[in-house]
Amino acid sequence: MLPFRAAAQIGFPYCESFQTAGTQANTKFGGNAQLIPGVLRLTSNQLNQRGHVYLDVPFPSTYGLKAEFEYFSYGGAGPLLADGLTVFLFDGDTPVFNAGGFGGSLGYAPRNQEPGLSNAYLGIGFDEYGGFGTSQEGRTGAFAVLDQSGRAPDAIVLRGPSSQGYPFVVGRRTNEVGPLKNGLNPGDQFTISSGGVGTTRVTDRNKPGFRKVFLELQPNLSGPGFFIKLTMEVTTELNKPRMVTIFDGAYQFPAPKNLKIGFAGSTGGSTNFHEIRNLIVEVAADEALQNPEGVDFTDKASCAGQLNQFYITDEEVRLPNDNSSIRCLQFYASLADVKDESEDLCTQARCLEENRVLIVPQGIFQASDQAGGYTFLPNEAFIDQEVTVYYTITDNYGKTSQPNSITLLIKESPDPIALKAIGATQAQNEVILCEGDSVKLVGEGNEAYYRFEWKKNGVLVPDATSQELVVDALGVYEVIGYNRKNCPAVSNKIEVKWVAYPELKLTKPIVGCVIGQSLDIRSFIAGFDSQLYDYRMVGEGLDLENEELKEVKTSGQFELQVKPKGFACYSDPFPVEVYIQEKVLEVAFDFVVAGTTIKDDASGGVFPDDVLQFTNLSEDRLIKWEWDFGDATSSAEKDPTHTYGKKGEFEVVLIATDRYGCQNRFTKKVSITKSYRLMVPNAFTPLQGENKTFVPKFKGIAQLELSIFNQWGELIYRSSDLKNGGWDGTVTGVLQEAGFYFYSLVGQATDGEKVESNGKFRLIR
Repeated sequence: MLPFRAAAQIGFPYCESFQTAGTQANTKFGGNAQLIPGVLRLTSNQLNQRGHVYLDVPFPSTYGLKAEFEYFSYGGAGPLLADGLTVFLFDGDTPVFNAGGFGGSLGYAPRNQEPGLSNAYLGIGFDEYGGFGTSQEGRTGAFAVLDQSGRAPDAIVLRGPSSQGYPFVVGRRTNEVGPLKNGLNPGDQFTISSGGVGTTRVTDRNKPGFRKVFLELQPNLSGPGFFIKLTMEVTTELNKPRMVTIFDGAYQFPAPKNLKIGFAGSTGGSTNFHEIRNLIVEVAADEALQNPEGVDFTDKASCAGQLNQFYITDEEVRLPNDNSSIRCLQFYASLADVKDESEDLCTQARCLEENRVLIVPQGIFQASDQAGGYTFLPNEAFIDQEVTVYYTITDNYGKTSQPNSITLLIKESPDPIALKAIGATQAQNEVILCEGDSVKLVGEGNEAYYRFEWKKNGVLVPDATSQELVVDALGVYEVIGYNRKNCPAVSNKIEVKWVAYPELKLTKPIVGCVIGQSLDIRSFIAGFDSQLYDYRMVGEGLDLENEELKEVKTSGQFELQVKPKGFACYSDPFPVEVYIQEKVLEVAFDFVVAGTTIKDDASGGVFPDDVLQFTNLSEDRLIKWEWDFGDATSSAEKDPTHTYGKKGEFEVVLIATDRYGCQNRFTKKVSITKSYRLMVPNAFTPLQGENKTFVPKFKGIAQLELSIFNQWGELIYRSSDLKNGGWDGTVTGVLQEAGFYFYSLVGQATDGEKVESNGKFRLIR
């Protein structure tokens, strides 16, 4: 749940109790940090949590810093408590904030591949698990002595700036005794966490587990950096809270001009709740600060019946503190109403809402959100009278001036002015122009005006002092006329706009595939509206408007424009192409058995398992092909191949499309009449390197028996093995004489058809 944001605070003291429904707008949250009833929770007691918060309010390092807060660390799970939390300072001019590595780096130092805190200056870690004071995970520097696990649990460790690598500067082991273990004085010992599983938040300072931190950074007047004093109020025994000093010494790293403060917390494989509340941040060197000084204002006038805006600038008052600015104004009806500052630092730091608005008989004073600004709404019954009230200034350090007076004369206000274009009968709120055109505006009212001021987008137009103004630029214009008592009459505002054009888009390409047809261009324009707009198309010697777009018979490149009716300026041209087909698309194809010239019975016959190669003979302007092979299969290739796998007659259809979407088709039949092919040689030469056996070649045959007879009709060879290589010309190993022999082939095709062939062939030796 993200916290509710209230109005911004721009200075110090900065007080956040974290016990209300919201926080100030400059309190920035990140990661798992969230506002819950009673506290700001940085982490829950879950694994691998990380959260941070920082105050987006810079303070000059010139005056140092004091901060106090309560923290709660409790309720963890796991063999050890982890990890801890940090208080950190970083360069107040950092443009983008990023927390550092978590786990043992506690959101401040780098951690392995995780970078450290952006432009970090100082990190103070309240470390339960004991990793922040070690060089593990890529951190720089460590305690000289660590425990057997290589850690330093229950430690408060100070690490230096990012420019020096976030170095270990000094550390205290809060549950150890003596300097050898970097511990505390005897009797000062305490644990960072108030407890583990089953423990709860300790808010009563008299109960064991209570922890409160006091941090003070006083400017080092004799060198760089600060003198740091860190003390804690801790309670380890019932009704015995005690103060323990942790650090009290120099931190000699040069500080940036401005600093910001924040907090981070993390858990890892072990867990704990980490929470803070009752945070107060203020300037450390308070004695170096002075109260601002106001002045009495007696030369201001106001106009009855309207809201008058005034500003007290930094230059009109005295702001003695370095980098000081006005935080707020507070109003009082009399000096007796000005109360002494509250002893409560946080109450003193705020500009009280009840003093931002003051109602007196003469009217209403109200401080504006802009520093130094206020308004006065006078009552018309007090025209020509004066009103005197008192104010104080509070600066961004929470320092408040003694009261000073503001005396205003209430003058008569004129009636409002009607602002309009020349020729209009009444006030307008907008004027629409063609880009490059101009309009003359005039302010008219019911009385004489002695001078005029014109504003564009709230800024005065230089040298515009007449009743009329010629305008040729976009903006919001108003005129102010001043009567004889110098009271303004403010006009209505007119926004000058350029003509707004609808977006020109086509619903589909402007194409006519019927030879000689005419096209209605209007039907192709998305959102076409002849009631609101005029349309124009120019190109190929034509200049067509509105109804003339109904019948277009010319192909070519055109420019389409649109304008709202009543205006003379068209939109930028939108290129369109019109295409009307002038001749029929030529579509054709042919086919053969792949690798042959066979395409019908006359050329050898087409078989079911033949691969047919289709060749596209269509004209070149075609870009898309849709084939239907007549057997419920198709292809989108330009020159596809296809195998039918069965006999039959098939009608092949090619539908071809050009780049405009126009189509034509071509149809041709494929006849597959053969189920097998058988080729028998008429001679063979068993004694040569090639053609050494007599064997038929075939296709589409499942079974085949070869029988060979000599010229007396005697069977000399028989085989039904289609892969045995055929007859090699021998009988019982003896090569036969040259001459003629006879063969008989009997078998069955793959589709069951009977195969028979007889003939003679010659053996050549």
